[in-house]
Amino acid sequence: MPEAPRNAAAAAGTSPVGTWVDHHVYSVVASLGRLFRKPWSAALTIGVMAVALALPLGLWLVLGNVARLGGSIDASRQISVFLVQDVEIARVGSLADELRGRADVGAVEHRTPDEGLAELRERGEFGDAIDAIDENPLPHVLIVTPAGDEMQLVQALRALPEAELVQHDTQWRQRLDGWLQFGGRVVWVLAALLGLGALLVVGNTVRLDIQSRREELGVLQLLGATDGFIRRPFLYLGAWYGLGAGAVALALLGVAGSALQAPLAELAASYGTTFVLRGFGPVDAALVLVASTALGWLGGGIVTGHFLRQTRPTET
Repeated sequence: MPEAPRNAAAAAGTSPVGTWVDHHVYSVVASLGRLFRKPWSAALTIGVMAVALALPLGLWLVLGNVARLGGSIDASRQISVFLVQDVEIARVGSLADELRGRADVGAVEHRTPDEGLAELRERGEFGDAIDAIDENPLPHVLIVTPAGDEMQLVQALRALPEAELVQHDTQWRQRLDGWLQFGGRVVWVLAALLGLGALLVVGNTVRLDIQSRREELGVLQLLGATDGFIRRPFLYLGAWYGLGAGAVALALLGVAGSALQAPLAELAASYGTTFVLRGFGPVDAALVLVASTALGWLGGGIVTGHFLRQTRPTET
């Protein structure tokens, strides 16, 4: 069976590669033009896809910011060793050196009673009480950062005769890590479900466009047009839908982040700290656009492939 596009290219003296490139360029422009010819329908499709994409992306951002709010891993693993009051300063220094020599210890910081008292004074809440004290009641404190098994190190520190209290609260961090892992799994489940929904939306939209051009496509098939020639405009149509949905989803998340930034800053300030919501960086945003474009391309390809299999002329 002759192929009309190739024959036309040969008659015009154009190489097959040039024809292939020209048709890709034409498909990109023509598919974009079809979007603008039906702006409300296109906006509705892109909006539905954008919401479906924004939900898992927003949850992923929330989990990332919660992890940052929980503090760094090293800071949350630190062990505070409060020494007895009558320990000599020379012994405190030698004890810190001994701990630094352990393989399961990453770092040791010595905080003197005067430094602890100055820190309390800077907070401003205990100024009057500190001024009324004649003698500094605070002990020497060694802040130990583990480099190995935390629980084994805690047991060794509690066994020190100079240690009066060893403070190591990792239960909250373990629970937070558990919730973050669970949340990460929820993100993947939502991404799969809502991604499938977005795929169905763009597939149905492309299907309606194919139905409106069914006679035109039938003529092209009778003239010998290849499946790739027929499929290309619809692939790019789906890609434009996906790209638009990804851009709108990023915009929605940006607006939501801006709306939450001020109250979150006030809440963080009430706890004496600063916290800024972190959104998508340029690389992450580019990956989101690429993924959403690929999703639209896939939806258009699936529907167009199904149509071509149904309408392919049978050879006699």
